[in-house]
Amino acid sequence: MTILSSTALVIFVRNPVLGQVKTRLAKDIGNERALAIYLQLLQHTLEITRDLSFRKFIYYADEVSDYDLWSVPGYTKRKQNGNDLGERMLNSFKELFEQGFTRIVIIGSDCLQLQTEHLQEAVALLESNVAVMGPASDGGYYLLGLTKLYSDLFINKPWSTDQVFAKTIDDFNNQGISFALLEELSDIDDITDLGENGILF
Repeated sequence: MTILSSTALVIFVRNPVLGQVKTRLAKDIGNERALAIYLQLLQHTLEITRDLSFRKFIYYADEVSDYDLWSVPGYTKRKQNGNDLGERMLNSFKELFEQGFTRIVIIGSDCLQLQTEHLQEAVALLESNVAVMGPASDGGYYLLGLTKLYSDLFINKPWSTDQVFAKTIDDFNNQGISFALLEELSDIDDITDLGENGILF
């Protein structure tokens, strides 16, 4: 397979249901405004990934929607499988590596600053590194790319805390995994992130 056809982009999403998305944000701005922002994030994610030549997989946290934003050519829909975020990411990587993909990049749908160029850079960096990661300003990461599966990266992590990025870097160093970093970006998780992303509320 060529580099493009052997590369998979995984996008983790939630169905945009009132009261079930951006719940931390909703505590400050209400469910309706939080849903509107999440819809904006989904649209942005579609726009920056639509023209990429990689295989693209939408992994839903809940049920797979037959007719939604992602019902366009170029996106394959699947369901996340696992008890926490780490297990769900691990299973998606495992599934796609077993299908023969040699470069897999995973992102969420929370980063308005993420651009097509970041995704292209991540894949390019995987030509000379085993891993690539995009650090988020809250101490997590907005992107992880691998050319080989390392289960420890997804196990015993304090998800949704400011320790995730640092502990993943520790794993890279402890296991001798060569890695590269993208620029730091800001996810949108709570009200303080809105101003950083130029969103009025």
